[in-house]
Amino acid sequence: MLCIADVFDRNETAAIRKRVEALKFVDGRSTAGWVARLVKDNEQADPHDRELAELHRQIEERILVNELFHLAVRPKALTPLMISRYKPGKQYGTHVDDALMRGMRTDVSFTLFLAEPETYEGGALVIETVTGEQAFKLAAGSMIVYPSNTLHRVAPVDSGERLAAVGWARSFVRSPERREILFDLETARRELFDTQGKSSTFDQLSKCSANLLRMWADD
Repeated sequence: MLCIADVFDRNETAAIRKRVEALKFVDGRSTAGWVARLVKDNEQADPHDRELAELHRQIEERILVNELFHLAVRPKALTPLMISRYKPGKQYGTHVDDALMRGMRTDVSFTLFLAEPETYEGGALVIETVTGEQAFKLAAGSMIVYPSNTLHRVAPVDSGERLAAVGWARSFVRSPERREILFDLETARRELFDTQGKSSTFDQLSKCSANLLRMWADD
């Protein structure tokens, strides 16, 4: 799991919210699998809304050029985004994301928060881990990235309105454990370069990083 701050700045996020307000929303259960439909209680922007395509393109382009997202996810492709809205009383109970969406394997899930956390009560994204549940409610314009094979839920919204863009990625590296190793190795490699420049140790780390990716990549 990785939290990425400032994918969009405050002004950009406010502009996105203004565009979202003009969209038509429909029952979110229309895009849920048969089990998730039992626990999903939110609204989503109508995929047939012509204004939605351009908004999706803007958000997707920014996500794909984000360096931390690229290093953590190693994205090969993204599914179409969903803009979700939770009003008071709405929630999304415990579920796991579908393994295949539109014929594409989902390896990584992400949530881009669009509403400032102080404008709504409740509505945290709660992810189950081996150490217990972890709750996330990030600043508007920030994003959390996490493996799609985890159980997670959106806690009930008590007041205000929760807005988020959610999506899924197919990674060149299927295993989350291997993606983490590659991320840590690349982080260490860059920190070494920043402090010592190009060196024999840096070259060895570069070789390890490239060859592990070559070994594990599913292209």
